[in-house]
Amino acid sequence: MSNVLSNEKRGMRELGAEKKVGWNEVTHGVVLHSFEDDAADIALRKAEDRKYSEFSSYTATVASWRVIKPVYNRDICIDCQNCWVWCPDSSIISRDKQILGIDYDHCKGCGVCVEVCPTNPKSLLMFGEALSSDDAIAQWPVKEKKEK
Repeated sequence: MSNVLSNEKRGMRELGAEKKVGWNEVTHGVVLHSFEDDAADIALRKAEDRKYSEFSSYTATVASWRVIKPVYNRDICIDCQNCWVWCPDSSIISRDKQILGIDYDHCKGCGVCVEVCPTNPKSLLMFGEALSSDDAIAQWPVKEKKEK
């Protein structure tokens, strides 16, 4: 889904690839600012209109941290937005109240999106990192019938 990413800075560096420092070298009270400009009205701007700082969770990728990944099945999704609301990394891509997919540059594979999905079967399931999305969807479970 790379065609819906907001700007050229998104995921441009791998978090953790910079020079490592020991505990005695960490500056006390450091604040990492997410935005370059005043962020007073930042919630009112779309992501593509925001000026992100060079070192923020927006510009850094954490994809290499993941062992398992959520796979999204559009055919089952009811666009309830639970996954988008609860994702701790803002990795669920949603526009106009429709889920479009997953931002794998920023997804750590925590599985929160799967846990909050209400559909049966779930529209998001966790699979091994190496499995393609097409292969994962081919393995999708069928709807469980309720016994009377």
